[in-house]
Amino acid sequence: QVHVVESGGGVVQAGDSLRLSCAADGRPGATYGMGWFRQAPGKEREFVAYITWSGSNTYYADSMKGRFTIARENMKNTMYLQMNSLKPEDTALYYCAVYAGGGAYYYARSVDYWGQGTQVTVSS
Repeated sequence: QVHVVESGGGVVQAGDSLRLSCAADGRPGATYGMGWFRQAPGKEREFVAYITWSGSNTYYADSMKGRFTIARENMKNTMYLQMNSLKPEDTALYYCAVYAGGGAYYYARSVDYWGQGTQVTVSS
């Protein structure tokens, strides 16, 4: 079992930056991918970003490219999401995702472990 905890959310103004962190207590395997999803009120959970075990490959949803950066520190079992140029439409509950097996990273059903989420609110 892997326990996942996010932190770093908050209330900011449009154009500001935030850095989210995700700490995983335990490992689902020798190597595993990690990522971020978000869910706004009344909307489905959507893919934000993904990073491979080595960190050499990262993937982003189109609306986040150029603004968000995902990174990880395997020695600390920690992952980060640096969010710049935030917009009101980025307001959502952001979830950390840990992948133990296969499946397309952009599908929520491919995620094996979720955190409880950290709220990001961007005011205009």
